[in-house]
Amino acid sequence: MSTFLAEVRVMLKPSVNDPQGLSIRNALRTLGFDGVADVRAGKLIAVTVEAPTPEGARQQVSLMADKLLANPVIETFEVSVRDAAGTPDSAP
Repeated sequence: MSTFLAEVRVMLKPSVNDPQGLSIRNALRTLGFDGVADVRAGKLIAVTVEAPTPEGARQQVSLMADKLLANPVIETFEVSVRDAAGTPDSAP
């Protein structure tokens, strides 16, 4: 077994209102960043897992995201996996 670091990026679906993103956009405009057209806020969850392969780690963490880390009704998620020592996994 190897140790992998997985990152789960969770974002609201485009059709879901994002009040936090709107607040950030408005604050940025107030600070003089007039070119900001839209902001979407999300969350990044880092999970360290033991698995035989990077793909095994990806499957394990995708299942975690599907069951707990993301709400599939209103959110989407992406999982990236790398060796805990820092070597990126080349799979999409």
